[in-house]
Amino acid sequence: MLWRGWCVACTPRRAAMHPAARIAVTIAVLGLLGVGRAVAQSAQPRGWDAGVKAQEASDTNPDPRIVEISLEARVARVDIAPEQSVDAWTYNGGVPGPVIRAQVGDRLIVHFTNRLPAPTTVHWHGIRLPIEMDGVPDVSQPEVKPGESFTYDFKVPDAGLFWYHPHVASAEQVGFGLYGALLVEDPNDGVGVADQLVMVLSDMSLVPAGTLEPADAGGSIGTVFGREGSHVLLNGREHSTMTVASGAPQRWRIVNAAKSRYFSLDLGGSLFRQIGTDGGLQEYPVDHDTLTLAPGERADVIVAPSGAADAPLTLRSVLVYRGFGTIEGRFPYDDLATIDFADGPTYSGPPPRDVTRAIVPTPVTGATAVDLEVALVQAPDQAPEYQISGPLFLAKAKIVRAQQGETQVWQVTNKSSWSHPLHLHGFFFQVLDDKGEPVRPLAWKDTVNIPFDSTVRFVVRFDDRPGSWMFHCHILDHAEGGLMGMVVVGDAARADHAHH
Repeated sequence: MLWRGWCVACTPRRAAMHPAARIAVTIAVLGLLGVGRAVAQSAQPRGWDAGVKAQEASDTNPDPRIVEISLEARVARVDIAPEQSVDAWTYNGGVPGPVIRAQVGDRLIVHFTNRLPAPTTVHWHGIRLPIEMDGVPDVSQPEVKPGESFTYDFKVPDAGLFWYHPHVASAEQVGFGLYGALLVEDPNDGVGVADQLVMVLSDMSLVPAGTLEPADAGGSIGTVFGREGSHVLLNGREHSTMTVASGAPQRWRIVNAAKSRYFSLDLGGSLFRQIGTDGGLQEYPVDHDTLTLAPGERADVIVAPSGAADAPLTLRSVLVYRGFGTIEGRFPYDDLATIDFADGPTYSGPPPRDVTRAIVPTPVTGATAVDLEVALVQAPDQAPEYQISGPLFLAKAKIVRAQQGETQVWQVTNKSSWSHPLHLHGFFFQVLDDKGEPVRPLAWKDTVNIPFDSTVRFVVRFDDRPGSWMFHCHILDHAEGGLMGMVVVGDAARADHAHH
């Protein structure tokens, strides 16, 4: 049975917390929960995740409600396999960048410095923050030139797994290694699993000489398809290994940070119990044989792989058919990690908790309809280009208007031959079915896959944060090939000035 072996646990505070603050929080938790069930005991052997876990950011602020870190973008030599290293573009010298941990409601201060040979920014994917912190050059901030710095300072209002990456030449810079996870935890989420692993999925392309493949490899055809890397990475490494107790629960917080690749995870017959997605916990859990994530999407899952010490499992990603030419002639899967089982009996414990969340459907009565269409066009003697069109667009500016407090229902029809994960900056939305009803379980999304030759609908309410908010395909080659636009919320003159 997959779900044998569960522990009752509370989610730990960030590892980099100041010692005095950590002690205070521990005492508070003991007092609130009672000594009998306050301490979350790991069910895993010591160092079970040492071979796979990502580096973590160091919080230098002693205030338990402020996370303050330094983040430097620079070229650094990284190992992506035992006999494969590369001069990658990194945050703080690693691929992925450090996991930033905070608790819901915390203030996050990031002192960012650019040591790259090109301008860049940091976009905080999924965070509902002020427009000035969104990291889009010439819209929310100037680009950060080589040698310059910029301080990002905002509160994190929602629990969930988010991530950060550039929004300057994003296909190139993400492809070269610039991405990292931002985990915002809620100690009262009721999940009750002590052992947690942040998983950043990505890929990277190298030329035979072992250097980074140019971002324009394949020319316009590469842009149309979306370039996938030749090295498939879990937390920046190929073929990682973890050693776990058979049947013991783990909480995996997963983000697909690849610029084009879809991941469809397979755990050798063990189920993925999905409890959350982009915007934190969902309405109720759903079990999956495989777990598919488009670029930009996240998942919060509980797994309990079981087996004998001499029979390891392999975590694999199966190829996803995302459009014409995307699986033909390719190996059907990639091995991401080996799961070894420690000697000892299979873990036994109470059954898993039913992790639920009360989410109210966003009313659609009176909502403004926004109908958009995605297509690939090619004029004579010109390279093919992705286009977004719709009646609410202003000329060729690709702008949708929204008032503060307005609710809109977007209907996006994909008439191209490739799927597109659409990401909306700064706001969550709820996906609707073809009857206009919310898809269950209810969940907050900021990225939704729109399969080729299909239509997807979602409802979004724009709150009191005016500005020009980008939306785009998160296959970043597609975005730079024309599949992006802006939602101008509130003061149109101010937003247009920022846009131009």
